[in-house]
Amino acid sequence: MLLLALDTATPAVTVALHDGRRVLAAADEVDARRHGELLLPAVDRVLAEAGAALGDVTGIVVGTGPGPYTGLRVGLMTAVTVGAARDIPVHGLCTLDGIAYAAAGAGLDGPFVVATDARRKEVYWARYADARTRLGEPAVDRPADIAEIVADVPAAGAGAKLYADVFTGFRPGPPEHASAAALAALAAEKLAAAGGDGDGAGFLPPLPLYLRRPDARVPANYKVVLPR
Repeated sequence: MLLLALDTATPAVTVALHDGRRVLAAADEVDARRHGELLLPAVDRVLAEAGAALGDVTGIVVGTGPGPYTGLRVGLMTAVTVGAARDIPVHGLCTLDGIAYAAAGAGLDGPFVVATDARRKEVYWARYADARTRLGEPAVDRPADIAEIVADVPAAGAGAKLYADVFTGFRPGPPEHASAAALAALAAEKLAAAGGDGDGAGFLPPLPLYLRRPDARVPANYKVVLPR
C-alpha cells in the first residue's frame, strides 16, 4: 500500500505519503490564495522525500470539504485526474474528519467539536464522539446560532479559534487546518479494517461537499435577446 493524500479545502495546501503503517513524508503550506500553484510542487516534494515515484502510488486519498468552492476543487480535480491517469482508486474523506483525527492525536479527548472558517462570518463544523466517530452531518452556521450547542465543548480548528468567544472549549494548538498526514492515516486504518477493500471502508466519492448555494445565479428578470 502506498497512499498519496491531499487536501485543499482549508487555507492549507497539504500533501502526505503513507505506506499503510506510517507517514513517509508530508508537506503543509498555508496560503488561501495559491492552492493551484502550490499543490503539484508539494506532491513532487513529498514523493522525492520518500524516494518514491507517482507510479508507485496504489491509491489517492482526498479531502472532500466542506470548504470554499475554488480551493476545494483544486485538490479534488487533481486527485481524480491522477487516479484516472494511473488507474488507481480515489478515496474521499470529509476534511473535518481528518482534522478530528489529528486533534485526537494531539491529545483532544472526545466528545469534541471541529470547526473551520467558512468566511461570511460562518463556520463549517461537526460534532465527534471520538477521533473516528462523527455525530451527524457537517453543517455551516453562524457561530451565534450554535452557541448553546458548542459552549464549553472541547473544540479544534481555525473556526473555533476565530470564534473562541462562542467555542469556549477551544484548545490552542494544532491542528488549525486540514492535515493530509491525518487523512492518510485515517484512510489506512479504514482500508486495513476492511481487509484492503476500499468499497467496504466507508469512503466518500471524490466529489466536493458544498453546504451553500452557489454565488453565481441567473438574474431574476433575465431576458433572452434573439438576433433578428
